[in-house]
Amino acid sequence: MRFIFKTDYGQDINLAKHGGHKLWYGALLLLLFAAPWIFAEYWLAQLTFVLIYSIVGLGLMLLAGFTGLFSIGHAAFLGVGAYTQAVFVNMGVPFPIALALAGLLSAAVGVVVGLPALRVKGIYLGIATLSFGFIVEEVLARWESVTGGNSGIHVKHPDLFGYKVDSAIGFYFLCLVITVISTLAILNLLRSPTGRAFVAIRDSEISAQSMGIHLARYKTLSFALSAALAGIGGALYAHKLTFISPDQFNIIQSIDLLLMVVIGGLGSVHGAFLGAIFLITMPQAISLVKDYLPPVVGQAPGLQGLVYGAVLIAFVMFEPLGIYGRWLKVRTYLQLFPFYRKGLFKRQKSFQKSDRLK
Repeated sequence: MRFIFKTDYGQDINLAKHGGHKLWYGALLLLLFAAPWIFAEYWLAQLTFVLIYSIVGLGLMLLAGFTGLFSIGHAAFLGVGAYTQAVFVNMGVPFPIALALAGLLSAAVGVVVGLPALRVKGIYLGIATLSFGFIVEEVLARWESVTGGNSGIHVKHPDLFGYKVDSAIGFYFLCLVITVISTLAILNLLRSPTGRAFVAIRDSEISAQSMGIHLARYKTLSFALSAALAGIGGALYAHKLTFISPDQFNIIQSIDLLLMVVIGGLGSVHGAFLGAIFLITMPQAISLVKDYLPPVVGQAPGLQGLVYGAVLIAFVMFEPLGIYGRWLKVRTYLQLFPFYRKGLFKRQKSFQKSDRLK
């Protein structure tokens, strides 16, 4: 069991709490940088998708996990970012400028969607965001002069001021750098007064308002930042697929994104990455296992949806804190063994949500 002796107030907001954090996260970064020479091309492509979905997951985690505002139409922001990137890149705009425009336009759309959050919450907010998702999908399908309609649109390779990123390895490193920057930005935001205001709103809006937190301002800001990250992820998603169409940003995609953060672990930055890994690897695992199942089960068209539903129900019933919550329990068990008590985590129900995930 690790005990940290604090001698400075700055230790409370350090990103790395102790030497173990520096060691393991440093090793993870080295592994990610060496991935193109370790993994085959197919698995490198899957890892690239994990990084892209992690960026989107960080945005949705900021909104749902840290502010307590659920969005069932988050694929709309993904689509706005993807189409913005496609249109500007195809016009010859350099990749960094197009990426910034994709994030800014998605953030502006997020502000518009965030306005209903000022008056509604819970299931009513979910319905509002779901309706917005349908509207965006319809606009992308009907605005044929810009989006190409249902025929879709091709996306050129990223152009970094004259240097074209047209290889899988180059695009992987581009996604890795953007993911690291996005993660550091979210971590720094969460330890700032703005991030603490988000957590206060999640725990209790009445208490937050009594402490002087402007609910309307911070809720709208949370929607804008979440949409901006989704737009950046959508821009990378468009480049990875090289072809996008409106049906790729439908309600199923929104449910997958929400499923990602719930299963990964709400209220945790780690949960966004664990959920992205789950979302990408689960279809691969199903395709590998279904050949060994009876034909009636293995060839059933709704097998993937059935597995997703069963996994979600299992997590909601037995592990509401997701994969990261389960890892915390396993880690605590190993640290305290043989003195671990079975009811240790049950007593955490009396604490605020902000005290549960560290």
